[in-house]
Amino acid sequence: MASLLSSALNLPFNRFNDGNAKDLPVKAFSNKDYLFARRTSGCQGHYLLIKSKTSFKADVLAKESLNVETADETNDFGVVSVHHVGILCENLERSLQFYQNILGLQINEARPHDKLPYRGAWLWVGSEMIHLMELPNPDPLTGRPEHGGRDRHTCIAIRDVSKLKAIFDKEGIPYTLSRSGRPAIFTRDPDANALEFTQV
Repeated sequence: MASLLSSALNLPFNRFNDGNAKDLPVKAFSNKDYLFARRTSGCQGHYLLIKSKTSFKADVLAKESLNVETADETNDFGVVSVHHVGILCENLERSLQFYQNILGLQINEARPHDKLPYRGAWLWVGSEMIHLMELPNPDPLTGRPEHGGRDRHTCIAIRDVSKLKAIFDKEGIPYTLSRSGRPAIFTRDPDANALEFTQV
């Protein structure tokens, strides 16, 4: 992705900087800066930029919309982020009970769930999504590793692993903790799809 933002970029003017604030420190973004770009919906070539400004005494997160020119390299097609993860389920209602009522995920009503030849639902996970698809699952339900980190899994970033652990304990949902000791918890959905929740 560094080649996507190959030239130095300056923050555009915004409501906090109308061009008259000369005393504010201004720093051009370069390849060495930590950048996370995400294509904003419906705006071709516009990206949401998140940069950790380590030059200030306090950690400040700046988010700005800017226009990024097409990358010079032909093999750089502009990877931005994971848009969604498709998860197979045997019974959509049973899966929605888990994903909505236990995990608290909300359905994205704007996604066309009725235009596909199978039942499904799109659930928001921050700014990305899980696409639940009611289709036959080719994976076995038995014989899978007890620890989801040793299986195909989807990882969701959360703020507090201990709160989710308390929810799993209350609901009687089995889980394992990260083997490395980092704050992460693993469980399986009703169709044995492994899920990791890591604290960020």
